[in-house]
Order: sequence, then C-alpha cells, then structure tokens
Amino acid sequence: MTTPKLAFSVQEYETRIAKTRKSMEAAGIQTLVITDPANMAWLTGYDGWSFYVHQAVVLGPTGLPLWWGRAMDGLGAKRTVFMSHDHIFGYEDIYVQNPEKHPMQDLAQLVAAQGWQNTHIGLEMDNYYFTAAAYLSLVQALPGATWADANGLVNWQRAVKSETEITYMRRAAKIVEKMHATILETATPGMKKNDLVANIYHAAISGADGHWGDYPSIVPLAPSGADASAPHLTWDDAELKVGEATFFEIAGVHRRYHAPQSRTLFFGEPPKKYREAENAVLEAVAAGMAKAKPGNFAEDIAIAFNSTLNKLGFEKDSRCGYPIGLSYPPDWGERTYSLRKNDKTVLEAGMTFHFMPALWLDDGAIEITEPVLITETGAENLCNTPAQLAVKG
Repeated sequence: MTTPKLAFSVQEYETRIAKTRKSMEAAGIQTLVITDPANMAWLTGYDGWSFYVHQAVVLGPTGLPLWWGRAMDGLGAKRTVFMSHDHIFGYEDIYVQNPEKHPMQDLAQLVAAQGWQNTHIGLEMDNYYFTAAAYLSLVQALPGATWADANGLVNWQRAVKSETEITYMRRAAKIVEKMHATILETATPGMKKNDLVANIYHAAISGADGHWGDYPSIVPLAPSGADASAPHLTWDDAELKVGEATFFEIAGVHRRYHAPQSRTLFFGEPPKKYREAENAVLEAVAAGMAKAKPGNFAEDIAIAFNSTLNKLGFEKDSRCGYPIGLSYPPDWGERTYSLRKNDKTVLEAGMTFHFMPALWLDDGAIEITEPVLITETGAENLCNTPAQLAVKG
C-alpha cells in the first residue's frame, strides 16, 4: 500500500471534516459534492494538476470522504490523500472530453452505490471547476435527489488557519520577500521583461530558508508604463525603460499556501503624483491596519483605508483586500469575505488576507500590498519587504 505524503496530521483532516459536517447540518445538506481543488485538498490532502478534468470529493452523512476522479489520477490520490485506498474511485478514460458520455454520470453511480441517491445534495454551483453540463448530468442521473447551492460552504471553514497552515504561509512570505529582492537586484533599464520574469520564477521555485517553492495560482503580473494602468496584464519581451513604473504582483507559495505581495519599481526620479500616491497609500494602509483586529468587521478596515485615502485626494473604487491561503489556479483568493463597505464578517485571530490597496493612475499604478495575519491583539504583516516605492537609477 502506497504511503501518502501528508501536509497535515490525520487529526487535523478529521477536525476539518467535523467542522464541515456541522455546517452541512446547519444548511440541511446530507451529501456534499466538492469540486473546488483547494477545498478537495483541504479536506483530504489531494494535490495534483488534474483539475482540467472533472473530479470531486464527496462527503456523505457519515464516514470519511470519497475521492473521485479520472482513473489515472487515482494514482496521485493514493499518494496524497489521508484516506485508505478503498475511498478512492476512478472513472474510465472513455468519459474524458466525450460529448456522448459525461463523467458526472459515473459520479452519480458512486453516490447511488453509497445509498445517498435520494439525499439533499450540496453542490459548489459557482466556482471555476463545476460546469452547467456537470449540473445537468447529475440532476438527470439522480432524479430522487434534492439540490442545494453549497458554494463557499467549505471555503468558510478555511477562514481561520491552524498553526501548521500559518507556518506554511510564513514560509511562503519568506519566498516572496526573496522574489522582490531578486527584482530589485537584477532589474535594469533595457532588460527584457521576460528575462526578469524568468529570474522571478527561479527565485520563487528555488524557495527560501531551506523551504521549497510551489507554483503560484496566478502568474506574475508585471505591466509597465501605461500598461500598468490596467490591473491584470502579465509580461512580454518589451524592455524596461527609464521614466516608467512597473508593478509586480507576485506570490510566494509553499505547499499550495500563498503569500501574495506587490511592489512598484520606478527607474529614474518618480513624478510628484507617484510620490503623492505612495504617501497616500501608506498612510491609508496604516489606518486600515489599526482596525485589523479580532472583533472588528472586515468593512472596518476598508472604511478606515478609504476615508484616509479620500482625505488625501485619491479614490479606490474596488475592494482593498480578500482572504488568502490554500489555492489552485486561476486564483489565490479564498472567495469568502472582502475588505469593503457593508461586509460584516467578524475578524478572528488566525484569519489571513491580502491587503490590496492598489491605485491605478492614468499612466501607471502604485501597488504596495501585504499578506496579513490577524493575531490575538491586532494584525501582523507576514513580510518584511520595505513598504515603499522602489526606485533605481
């Protein structure tokens, strides 16, 4: 029998399952079909680049979870999940990208084999990995079931991190510190952007302090000049130029746990408006961090941040933060609460979020962001990267 390589103790997985079942019971859900790979990993340990095909973890009314996916990926499940092999089920390859057969037909057979075909079943109806075709296939194959939208149910159980999770995020934070140091050390005017991104990737995967770097859920975002006025562009082979700002939105990752952090690099003397934006962001961040403590609402951070920013003559029309932790592409956020007005999520010690106070200007941007941990008494920046506009030349 293959011995799995577990990132957490079996007891921790059992605690997570108990928390999830309690939430299921409160929602009247008897069987939960989990298709978000981060939620699958959190509940079972499964880790593989297999989310481009249909897969799931099924948590029934009793017992341990069942892993279900493409048969060849069952071999990866045997090496990563904490359950025994009789909890791993693979479907035949004839189901893969076949318009005549849908993998959810096989999943329906598995659910029925457990006697759960007439239960109230929860589905993650609004995530990247569950399609309309998957939903229709399940409904047709399980006519006796009733259905509920359980989107976010497992995500919310992940909000408060365990000590081991926080350890992994601290390691990821050290990696992103190294990545930003690499940018500052190696970036020069005339350097091609793709060459700099290659340096970033090398630093990211090499890791830091003896801990290896995992792949990020979002590739490095690194637009320059006017392109930086758009938030989500990546890179090309353009040369870095004097008189232009480039922001780098990147994350260190360890065992799928992310510590995203952004900094902005300017070659030459930054214009006055960049310095004013830098000062405004830093002052507004300080105001927000003062509200980042247990018992406050998520909106308290955003209100403090935005009121300070507005007082200094700037506006930000998007949220200024979101939770982070365990994730898979295409997003490193946990998709629960947001740092914005009217979000009444109560902050608790052990929560982690990306404080994302980016300002997009008419000809560029200022991004100085932080991965933050709520502590028993306040909040802690997980990184020690200098919080300022980086200037060279």
